[in-house]
Amino acid sequence: MRKLALIGAALAVATGLAANVARAETELNFGIISTEASANQKKNWEPFLEAMSKATGLKVNGFYASDYAGVIEAMRFNKVQVAWYGNKSGMEASNRSNAEVFAQSVSRDGSTGYYSHIIVNVDSPYTKLEDILKCDKSMDFSIGDPNSTSGFLVPTSYVFAAQNIEPKNCFKTLRNASHQANAMAVANKQVAAATNNSEDLTRLETTAPDARKKIRIIWTSPIIPLDPIMWRKDLDPAVKTKLYTFMMDYGRFGTAEEIKTAREVLANLVWSPFHPSNDNQLLPIRILEANKSLMKINADDKMSAAEKAPKIAELQAEIKKWQVQADKAEHSPYQKQLATFFAAEKADNKDEMKKLIGQFTAAAVNTPTN
Repeated sequence: MRKLALIGAALAVATGLAANVARAETELNFGIISTEASANQKKNWEPFLEAMSKATGLKVNGFYASDYAGVIEAMRFNKVQVAWYGNKSGMEASNRSNAEVFAQSVSRDGSTGYYSHIIVNVDSPYTKLEDILKCDKSMDFSIGDPNSTSGFLVPTSYVFAAQNIEPKNCFKTLRNASHQANAMAVANKQVAAATNNSEDLTRLETTAPDARKKIRIIWTSPIIPLDPIMWRKDLDPAVKTKLYTFMMDYGRFGTAEEIKTAREVLANLVWSPFHPSNDNQLLPIRILEANKSLMKINADDKMSAAEKAPKIAELQAEIKKWQVQADKAEHSPYQKQLATFFAAEKADNKDEMKKLIGQFTAAAVNTPTN
């Protein structure tokens, strides 16, 4: 009986594995980080996911979590196979969720970068960054999700850590919220200031134009690479090929009507057709994160110089490692191939673009997994 039970259990496991494989080949979940209310996101994302389903033959389900960590963890446990991230959350997914970058979003105007902002109400007496950094705990401040690049990492690094300011010791109240929630809180005078970004404020011009008119920008960051699209490294190569081809073809190829429709769908996401990308996109964010940690240790009055020294040395070595990789990536054959692709796109040379997309697809799908 015991032997039969063991055989039965083995068959059950095998059946379960077979079912999982079958699911992976026919269905996948696409994770979407929570930059705004899920109802708004679904309205903008579902047409894109439907187009992906139609083009790939896969059943693509949108996965909408209440925070960025929800998508990262879902990918970690293979509940999500593909996802749109910001660079900071993408870095976390790379570290923890067996994820890699394969595409980059492109702004509606064709740019591949965006900006973090600190915003106030138009009626606010605060007109410049220094006005909100009095740190007398007299104002309410709303920062982004801890895994947000533009809402948290960039302002924390460039504004607070750079000036040895701990936000929770600076403001009367400090809360974390989505970009949309931050914008509305500022517009409605519920907080004195908040973080946001150029993409979300552009989106707000359409979704809530009256609110956008009530917002003033008082700080703008250096340019940030636009968002990565990532998949699990262990995703079926056949599925990767379908996804990659769809992502690069969408809004570029097809009938005039098909291209027009695709570009309208992308425009609702504040995007235009995607660009090829890889994990090198995350290197500037890794450097930024390590520099933020370095500044925080240097500013820590509770640590002795002896306690700081090994931590500083470790972070400096890490920064050097990432910088070497970034410099190497900047002059890599892949970067030259990208430049050729961008030139072909600018010239509307569809034959050359098709050929290059085929090469990018082969390289992305055949990249060895860890």
